[in-house]
Amino acid sequence: MSHTVKPIPEGFRTLTPAIVCRGAADAITFYQKAFGAEVLTRMEGPGGTIMHAELRIGDSIFMLSDEFIEYGAVGPSENGSPVTLCLYVADCDAVFQQAIDAGATAKMPPADQFWGDRYGKLADPFGHSWSVATHIKDMTDEEVAAAAAEAMSAGGAQ
Repeated sequence: MSHTVKPIPEGFRTLTPAIVCRGAADAITFYQKAFGAEVLTRMEGPGGTIMHAELRIGDSIFMLSDEFIEYGAVGPSENGSPVTLCLYVADCDAVFQQAIDAGATAKMPPADQFWGDRYGKLADPFGHSWSVATHIKDMTDEEVAAAAAEAMSAGGAQ
């Protein structure tokens, strides 16, 4: 019985974020409330830690685990993360508010941006940065460049 194994598992994309945080079980609950995440896999370890979890938001899967410092799995520092997870949704404002209601902190409220998205940024309670966006205008590269120059000269780029 031979069968071909897909090099990328069903449902995954070529690039799949894997995030680490202190309190992964609480993070799973937060992501369910904030973004409607669905838990696909949850492997618990010693003391109720999360060794590995797979969650899906919309059509995208991401992985999550608790910190295991002894193995080099370290979450964001108290200063946050240099990485932002960008979530495209149908209603940026509604999802942004849902995340705030679930415990996220607003870093930049949603606003129409020069590149054609309505876009806002927030921090989750576990130190990860998220942006929430709705694409509202198709633009050429030239139009984006001109709009960026205009925003920079007006001091309005965010």
